[in-house]
Formats: sequence, C-alpha cells, structure tokens
Amino acid sequence: MEKRHGPFTGIKVIDLTRVLAGPYTTMVLADLGAEVLKVETPGTGDDSRHFGPFINDVSGYFYSINRGKESITLNLKDTKAKEIFFKLVETADVVIENYRPGTTKKLGIDYEELKKVKADIIYAACSGFGHSGPYSRYPAYDMIVQAMGGIMSITGPEDGEPVRVGTSVGDITAALFTAIGISSALFNREKTGHGAFIDVAMLDSQLAILENAVVRYIVSGIPPKPLGTRHPSITPFQAFHTKDSNIIIAVGNDKLWVDFCRAIERPELIEFPEFETNDKRTENARKLIPILEDIIKERTTDQWLEIFERVQVPAAPVNDMEKVLSNPQLLARNMIVEAEDKRIGVMKMAGNPIKMNILADHAVKKPAPVLGEHTEKVLLDLGYSKKDIETFRKNGII
Repeated sequence: MEKRHGPFTGIKVIDLTRVLAGPYTTMVLADLGAEVLKVETPGTGDDSRHFGPFINDVSGYFYSINRGKESITLNLKDTKAKEIFFKLVETADVVIENYRPGTTKKLGIDYEELKKVKADIIYAACSGFGHSGPYSRYPAYDMIVQAMGGIMSITGPEDGEPVRVGTSVGDITAALFTAIGISSALFNREKTGHGAFIDVAMLDSQLAILENAVVRYIVSGIPPKPLGTRHPSITPFQAFHTKDSNIIIAVGNDKLWVDFCRAIERPELIEFPEFETNDKRTENARKLIPILEDIIKERTTDQWLEIFERVQVPAAPVNDMEKVLSNPQLLARNMIVEAEDKRIGVMKMAGNPIKMNILADHAVKKPAPVLGEHTEKVLLDLGYSKKDIETFRKNGII
C-alpha cells in the first residue's frame, strides 16, 4: 500500500463497506493518513460504482467518497477467499463493514472470528439500526432513518409536508460517529493493548444530532414542527427575500439585535417592549418578521451583506453549488481538491475539513481505485505466487 503521512500513518484499514456511510468513514481515515484497502465483490464491486453521474463510465459518486484507497476483489463466500481475507486481517489494525447485522456471522468473518485471527483487531460495524434491538436486521437507507429518526418531521416549510434533508445526513452522521469510534478505539488500544467492537447505527446517529428538538419536546410535550429556515428559539435567525435573491440573517443575541436595528436604519425597533429580548422576539415572531421582510426587500443581497459586514451582524447569501465551489474562503482552505485519473482526467471534489499542523493538506489527492486494481500487488505481498493468483481468478475467488 502507499505510504502516507498523518496522525494515522501506519494504520491499516480493511474496508468491507459499500455505498456511503462506510466508504465515507474510511475516506475520513484515509485523509488522516490511514492505508485503506477496499475488499469488493468480483465483477461488480461497491454498489456505488454503478451510481451516476458518470464521466467516461466512471461513477463520480463513487469517486468522490473513495479517493486515496486501494481495491482488491474477493468472493467472501468462497473458503479460499476467506483464507486470503484472514491473512489480510493479520496485517490490519481495523476492519470496517456496513452489512446488515448477521451477514458477517453467516460468512464466518464476524468480530468473534476475526479476533481469533488478530486479538487486538478493531472491528467497526456501521448499520441502519445497530447490532441489538428489535429493528436490528431491518433494511435501511438514508431516507428511512431520516424519517424514522425524526429529522424529516422538523424539516421543510412551515405548515408544509415533511421534507428530506438535501444531503444524506443519515449516512454521513453515522460515518462521522464511526470514524470517532475507530479513533477512540485506536487510542484505547495504545493504552491497553486491547481491540474493540464498535457498533454504530444510523438511526441512533439521527437522534444524537436532533439537539434542541429533543429538549423542546421533553420540556413542552409538543412535537416540534417544520419552521422553514426560522430558528425555533432565536429571532430573527432565518432567510429573508432581498431585492434580488435571498439572505440569511442570524441575530444571535440582544447586542446583535441593537446593532442590526441600527444597520437597517430602524432604531425605533429597539424600543419596542415586545422585541427587547430574544425570548420576546421569538414569542412575537409573527409580528416582527413581516416588518423585517418589508425592510430587507428594499436592498439587494450584496448591499445588505456590505452593511452587515461593517457592523459585524452575521449574514450570508444562500449560495448554489456554482457559488460554493468558487467561494474564496473555501478555496483558501483547500476545500476544493482534485485527483488526476487516466480514465477521466482531472476530478474535483470536496477536500478534508480537518486541518492539522501534523497533516499535509495536499490539493491533489490519490485517485479512487479501479475495481480490483491492487489485487495482484496485495496478494503478492501476502506471499501468493502469480500462478496462485491466476488460479484464483480462474476459480472466481478474486
């Protein structure tokens, strides 16, 4: 495998995952220096290799979350393939999978089996509902857990229908919690010498990020409803129509309220008793917001941004992807990176948001692997001969 430099330099990860939650986890680990080897099904590979959009028949979706990894193919239903897999585990620090619970036990490669091969292995399982509980073996996708976990019930226009969050937060939050779990287990192993079994559920992860929605229900007994862009307990803290587009204005405390009123040239609003504190503004939002809407419509978004920047009132344009990818702040922080690939040329994608003085933040990344690209190299490193490898191919083992 390619030698990397970062806090996880020397950590080897065997990646049995596919689609999004698992691959995103291992991309985070790879960005932090880990050596990640994807183990994929011969012929088809990770399901997301077949998801659009495509560039010269290469999935942009797959590419964006599998950069910097290596790929081998193994038919894990085959006894010989499992023998090869166990040899890989002997060299690894972490094994991660996102199968439905029970699948790896049927295959004979679950945590109980792998720790016989390597006692201090860290085994991470990222699934829809986790490895315990009555829903454990239910199938799950991102929108299933968004719906079941409550986030869709508080997302969308006020008094409107439930709306899916515009990115796969069910998968991504589970991925981030899994990466945290793996990092914690690696740290614990340094202290104790022991491996670990990590069980992260997408549904659990959705509940964990609901923050004030949970507290509001516990306190009031009333299930929160969608509020559009409006914050449930801070006012004004939402989107407004300007003369030419939309702007987010976030008045997060009473001092900012005073500065905001002066900036919009309506100082008399400061003196209104029903608006003098955040609690009162939130309680009287239905009276306040229409007043502000009429004012904000008077100028363009750029004009308001210039005004608010002068007085340090938090505000932002509502950017589309074109503007996001040309944002000077994101460009300055190397958040748009690229990989050079002989199949598709230069592929641009989101960079690593974890900036560290011990981690090189290169603008050009190692590309995503072709299916099985590193199979021969890895097997040769494990001691198999080229003749063995040819036999494995012939027998559908790799």
